[in-house]
Amino acid sequence: MTRRNVVLVLAAAAAIFGLTLGIRTALALFISTINTQTGLGLVAISFAFAVSQLTWGIAQPFAGAIADRYGAGRVLGAGILMVAAGTALTTVAGTTGALVFTIGVLIAVGAGAAGPSILLSAVQRLVPPEKRGIGAGMVTAGGSFGQFAIVPLAQGLIGWTGWMSALFWLGGLAAAALPLAWLLRGTSEAPAAGAAPQEPFGKALKRAFGDSNYMLLNAGFFTCGFHVAFISTHLPGVVDACQLPASVGAWSLAVIGLGNMVGSFAIGWSMNRWRSKSLLALVYATRAVAVAVFLVAPKTELTFLVFAAVLGVSWLSTVPPTAGLVAKFYGSRYMATLFGVVMLSHQIGGFLGAYLGGLAFAATGSYDWMWYADIALALGAAVVHLPIREKPVRPVAVPA
Repeated sequence: MTRRNVVLVLAAAAAIFGLTLGIRTALALFISTINTQTGLGLVAISFAFAVSQLTWGIAQPFAGAIADRYGAGRVLGAGILMVAAGTALTTVAGTTGALVFTIGVLIAVGAGAAGPSILLSAVQRLVPPEKRGIGAGMVTAGGSFGQFAIVPLAQGLIGWTGWMSALFWLGGLAAAALPLAWLLRGTSEAPAAGAAPQEPFGKALKRAFGDSNYMLLNAGFFTCGFHVAFISTHLPGVVDACQLPASVGAWSLAVIGLGNMVGSFAIGWSMNRWRSKSLLALVYATRAVAVAVFLVAPKTELTFLVFAAVLGVSWLSTVPPTAGLVAKFYGSRYMATLFGVVMLSHQIGGFLGAYLGGLAFAATGSYDWMWYADIALALGAAVVHLPIREKPVRPVAVPA
């Protein structure tokens, strides 16, 4: 592949991830308005967002399996259309069930089908091996830039055109990414003519679930999901509880995206120099320290922005080394599916982070217990990565 084609592939994957992640993150800005307009209550709305976290994860291994067989382009195109439709239809979701359908099903399944498991698998397939680490970092950074750019844009649109028009604009923005799916078309690597038959899908999946390295990776990524979903869903609520302007929440989410651009490039560069498991342990330990310091610091606008910047460096920087380890263990043949399973673990944590955040605040009037849980889980994630062995796992022999 020529240098120009590599750049096009990475730019397309980064743009798709940026749009889907940015729009999903921006939806948190609409929680208060949706609550006011519908009277559903924070717990019901948090449940819809929690279902979104879980559904996004469930969609990815299935979307990955389809992409592995029929090609990433079709799956990405369908996902982009679902995100666009769900965003627009949220304007008429006046019941809990309707909100669960638009945010928790349409947008989430669409974003899962156009999510990192498909995009990073395409990068592994289309980009030369020596560029895959930095390539994964660039795609993740693209997601971060989308968060940085789209969240303030959504806040501005809400003030300028109203919340319903803002959602229509975001839906149109998602649809604009549809042509980019064509650049990432193709299936995962098939065996060359005359090569030995590859391991069947079912055996590959069974082998992964029997591998302690893979299960430890899943356990660590669960914590990542809990942390990211809690903060991305409830940080505007934390700002409100501290009696600060709503713009602080929007800019904090944007700064997280900006900081993660730095973190994503740094982690992609570091993957060629240090072990991925050590990098992951460092990232999770950094999160624990950042949350602990935030808890005892005075809650000013500057505190939120500094906290967001530190979080941003560690926000999605877990994704490239996690995806890289899956590829290192099992190769690229079923990577979209196997990394999709890891993303499902991430989103089970995300469901709990989003939903329990709403329950905790409704029960206690504070998010403190969620922050305590976040610290404990981050420290646990830092520890569980240390025993991982970074080497390919030999496939089970396939009888002739």
